[in-house]
Amino acid sequence: MEKRELKPREVKLMKGNEALAEAAIRAGMDGYFGYPITPQSEILEYLTVEVPHRSGVVLQAESEVAAINMIYGAAGAGGRVMTTSSSPGISLMQEGLSYIASAELPCLLANINRGGPGLGTIQPSQGDYFQAVKGGGHGDYRLIVLAPASVQEMADFVFLGFELAEKYRNPAMILADGALGQMMEKVDLRAEGSLPKTVPPWATTGKPKERGPNVITSLHIQSEKMEEINLHLQAKYKTIMENEVRYEEYQIEDAEYILVAYGLSARIVRKTVDLAREKGIKAGLLRPQTLFPFPYERINQLAGHAKAFLDVEMNSGQMVEDVRLAVNGKTEVFFKGRMGGIIPTPEEILEVLEQIEEKSAALQD
Repeated sequence: MEKRELKPREVKLMKGNEALAEAAIRAGMDGYFGYPITPQSEILEYLTVEVPHRSGVVLQAESEVAAINMIYGAAGAGGRVMTTSSSPGISLMQEGLSYIASAELPCLLANINRGGPGLGTIQPSQGDYFQAVKGGGHGDYRLIVLAPASVQEMADFVFLGFELAEKYRNPAMILADGALGQMMEKVDLRAEGSLPKTVPPWATTGKPKERGPNVITSLHIQSEKMEEINLHLQAKYKTIMENEVRYEEYQIEDAEYILVAYGLSARIVRKTVDLAREKGIKAGLLRPQTLFPFPYERINQLAGHAKAFLDVEMNSGQMVEDVRLAVNGKTEVFFKGRMGGIIPTPEEILEVLEQIEEKSAALQD
């Protein structure tokens, strides 16, 4: 089939799922292996239409278990590869993810969260934070986790995810939700082929005479060897934590009450901050863009002068544990969450913030 010309940089109105898929093609994705599940099926559908006319391979696997193992093999051969799913599907991929992390293979995943536990609902959620950030599979491993809050970041974080995955030879994940996947916004797409790509020297591409064989495995029978691998991985994760923390701040400079939220929740909290300022409450927002590595140091700095923190999530309280670790007892940390696919409103978050402000004022009196 005749290939179309490469796409230049352009601005389009797109769904989040479609923007992510288009960005993957433009980032030089060699292969996509996935399985449909609401609310992210448009990614597979978009790629199925576009990839045959452009570059790469797209394959609907027989299951999520098959898809992640195809990722394992293709990444081991040096391919720039990606899969996507939603909460139950990502759960099925956990064993393969642990293998990939141990084998130090770069790849990109996207989890477009839906409400759980169980099959739950197809409505948006942030209930997979623990699974993504703490390691949902077995063993001591970490994923690089990026949390977009707009359709623009759904596209941008594809490029960033591939860059970080390849830089550290580690799987990266975009942790979004059903609302971000389905909403439409303007997105500025990077030019196709703008992310450099080479075949890495460790890839299993055949054995030339000038080097020995490349062996990729996660199986190490000897305890001493397995400990050596683990120590190496932990050193790598420490380097990632030192160099790759990303976050965004809004109205933080004079904030007495700091709200922490990521993804869709952060968009809502931004409006809450504006409403609070109108009422004379000095509120500010810290939005982690990387959930691993987490901005512990910055939150700890802010805790030195903040009267209180309010963590807002679409779950029962997951990231709040990391916020409390970062604050380290310097001030009180409160939580506001909604579950089951319900999205909190700026006004109901403001009500909680006002209660916190009243409590703080009473303590000062």
